[in-house]
Order: sequence, then structure tokens, then C-alpha cells
Amino acid sequence: SLKLQFLYFIVKNTFLTPINMTTEYTMDDVSKHNKPGDLWMVIDGEVYDLSKFGKFHPGGHSVLRPFAGKDASEAFFGLHRIEVLRKYKNLRIGKVKGAKPPSTETTSPTDISKVPYAEPSFFQGFRSPYWNESHVAVRQYVAEFREKELAPIAEMHEKNGTYPPIDLYKKMGQAGILAARLGPGPWMKQIKEWGLKVPGNVDPEKFDYFHEWMVHQELLKTGTPAFTGGLGDGLVIGLPPVMHFGKGALRERVSKEVLTGEKRICLAISEPFAGSDVANLQCTAKKSECGKYYIVNGAKKWITNGMFADYFVTAVRTGGKGMAGISMLLIPRCEGVKTTQIPVSYSSCAGTSYVTFEDVKVPVENLLGRQNQGFRIVMYNFNHERWGICVFVAVGMRAIYEETLKWCTQRKAFGKSLMQQPVVRFKMAGIIARVEAVTNWLENMTYQMNEMPFNEMSVKLAGPLALLKYHITRMAWDVADDATQLFGGRGVTRSGMGRGVEAYLRTIKLGSILGGSEEIMADLGVRQAMRGYPKNVKL
Repeated sequence: SLKLQFLYFIVKNTFLTPINMTTEYTMDDVSKHNKPGDLWMVIDGEVYDLSKFGKFHPGGHSVLRPFAGKDASEAFFGLHRIEVLRKYKNLRIGKVKGAKPPSTETTSPTDISKVPYAEPSFFQGFRSPYWNESHVAVRQYVAEFREKELAPIAEMHEKNGTYPPIDLYKKMGQAGILAARLGPGPWMKQIKEWGLKVPGNVDPEKFDYFHEWMVHQELLKTGTPAFTGGLGDGLVIGLPPVMHFGKGALRERVSKEVLTGEKRICLAISEPFAGSDVANLQCTAKKSECGKYYIVNGAKKWITNGMFADYFVTAVRTGGKGMAGISMLLIPRCEGVKTTQIPVSYSSCAGTSYVTFEDVKVPVENLLGRQNQGFRIVMYNFNHERWGICVFVAVGMRAIYEETLKWCTQRKAFGKSLMQQPVVRFKMAGIIARVEAVTNWLENMTYQMNEMPFNEMSVKLAGPLALLKYHITRMAWDVADDATQLFGGRGVTRSGMGRGVEAYLRTIKLGSILGGSEEIMADLGVRQAMRGYPKNVKL
């Protein structure tokens, strides 16, 4: 079949055929190879032999024929991403005699981008009171892990909707990346004692939220939002309640299982009946007659990683109405627990699920914190979750900005590049301003999280983080909108030049809904501010 032929072609030209870049050809030499079956082409000063490639090209021979024996650089970069040249590097047979070195940047995907504003300012030579070389080390460590372990399979999982394999979780556990996704805490010292690595060889006592930011950022650079979400988003929001409020033996056992990647965990709060209105959830947990178990009945919805989770950190009603009747339970996957895939706007590989509990027996020892005081745990947990969402959204905004700037620089229309059009530069200015503004606010909040004890942070930062989440998701929507307009038809196409923008536009609303909707965040932020409003102040 054509698919098998293409697979053989890729393997042969990627792994079996040596690259010869020493041979030089004149353009006259190239021009003689100008027909199907004998077709050469010049791209960026390098000569490619596409004689056998025509039948595998999506457009067939007809697309290649006009450029046979010619320099196709301008047309190529108007239609293809640079990764296409990397993918088919073994089709290069030499270079054009006297041609300048390739103008395309040949840096590694793990390198810091040189594109203006494509990285937080510290990483491009600016001064910062927040970042230092240890953050650069963590960034490099996770980037190298990403390119080795994630990049080769990310697109496949995103496209097919298959869940990340447990072996990959174990590799992330051994690399210390799962623990690092939780941020600073005693677990960073624990994983070192267990023989796991600490990213960047950072002193566990000095690991901070900026290091965690770098971990999330580099994982997200796979450009596959659902696959990245499947790599432990449930852990990021589900394990902290166990670490902070679980009882000794339970906490030690579950934390080690999850942080080593042996088992997976998720947070189950939202219901068909209650999303942001957590105080009115209906999933019940009643004590058994023997007093040894909670009997759980109810349903949870939109639970990230629920399809493959071994543990469900679940908000349940153990008392009367309202927030005073809520408790948190750690429920293992067992008899009576059922999960069903929910098709959402991004790929199913994140394992977003509908979870039902039917007469599930949960040992009373699995209660997190105290009975009927679970609402406090939910609220405390929200700060880190919302901060994490802000990081995800901000990193995505910057990545989309970089792709859009590259596109506008190389794409030509009406005889000149898009960046030569004033209206395009105006749009790009708006994107840059939004990205830089939200990043600076996020840096400030991250610094406060580093400096404040957990209890102080839980109280003081609830309002500011809610406002930041509200603002950052609004700005992200504007960035996605402008980027899509600049990419045109490619911005709504799931493959090719605009695939990153299309994916961002399709999934950005998740950030404005998960962890509390924009409207709830805006109201919470203002209400929290008014609590500190001086009573005697007058205009």
C-alpha cells in the first residue's frame, strides 16, 4: 500500500541513507533535473532530490513540478514549517555552489529562542529580581527530557486520542518531573531520598514556584495541549490535598506511588449539578453502620485524567446543606467506581471523564482533614490550581505570539511580507503588550507565593490570583483571535503552518472555565478586595 511505501521511504531516508553535504552544484546542474522521476529542488541554498518523493507529497507531482530544477525557497517557507526540512533532511544531496549558508536557524528545540519577546525577558538578557541560573538549568533539563521522551510520540497521542502510557509516567517520576509539577515542598527532599532525580540538580530546599513554572512551560512546548494535560494535570491538582491533609501512613504510601509514576491520581469536584458552585455539590458519603466506611454515591463530571486514574480526591457531602457539610475523601478505583470518556474540545488523551460512584465503600482513614471541613481544603487547593492555569495560559500565549511573528515575517502577500503591513504590526504590538503585561503580573504573584507561608498565601492571594486568572484568560482570547486572523485559513486548519494557533483557539476556553469561570473569578477578586476596604474612607 502507499502508506507502507511511505513508511519505508521515511525509514530509508531518515536512518539508512547517509547525508552528503559536501557536494556542490551549480544552478545549471540543478535545472537539468526538472521532471517527475528526476526532480531536484533548491531550498535555502541546499539541493534536495525529490525524484521519488512526488507520489508521497500531499499535493502530488503537480505541486512540485512548477519548481522542478529551480530555487523554491520562497514558496516553500510560505507553505511549510521548518520542521519539514528537519524531517526530510536525508533528501539533501548537497548545496548550491557559492550560496550563502542557510538562512534558517538550525538551533536545537531545547535552545532558548532568539525571537524577540519569545521568552520571559530574563532568558533574553534582561535583568530580573525573580529568575536566576538555577531556573535556566531546570528549563534545559525538562526541555531535553521533552525532546527525548515526549516529542516523538506527542502528536500521535494528540491525534489518536490514546492515553499516555504508564511507563512514560514512571520515566517522569524517575526524572523528578512529577514531583516538580507540585512546586516547592517536602516532597522535593523526599524524592531525592527515594533515589529520584531533582530537575536541574537544584537543592530541594531552594526549589521554588519559578522552577515549577519552567517545568510546566517546557512540557507545554510539545504543542499538544491534551497530551500535556494527560501527563499529570490530575496530579497537579489532586495530590496536594493528600500531601497537606492526608494522615501519616496514607499520605506516605499514596504520595510515593504517585510521585514515582506507579499510580495516577485526579481531583473530582465538579458535578453535573455544581461547577463553580462547589458549596451545593450533591455527591454523598454516609457512614456505614459499623462506622468503618463511608458509602459514596453520586457523580462527577469533566474530571481531568479520570479515565486512567487510580485515585480520586473527591469532594462529598457528609453533612447538611452548604459549605459546612462538605468533606474530602481519597477514593481508590474499586468496585462501584465507573469512568466514561467525555468528548471535549481538545483530544481525549487527557482522559476527561464522567465519574460515577455507586455504593462505593471507602475506609474512614481515607478522610482528608476533618469531616465537614472539606470546603476549606477545596479553597486552599484552588490557589495553586489557578496559578497553574495562569502559567499554562501565559506560556501558550507566548508560544502563539512566536509562531505568529514567524509567520508574518516569512509569509508574503501583495508582493511583500505581512510584517511590512502597518495593520499587521499594530496587531503584533497588541499581542506583545498583552503577553508581557500578564507575564509581569504572574511573576509578581509567583514571588508572593514563594515568600508567604502556606496559610498566609491561602488567605491573601485568593483574590489577586482570581483576578489574574480572569484577566489572563481574557487576554489569551484576544491573542488567539488576532493570531487566527493573521494566519487566515491556516489558523483554522488542524495541520500545517497554523496548527498551533488552531489548537490554541480551540482549547483556550478551557482555561477560562476550569478552576472557576471568569465571572466567578472576577466577582471573587472584588469581594476579597472589599473585605479589606477601610470603613471610614470617603471620596
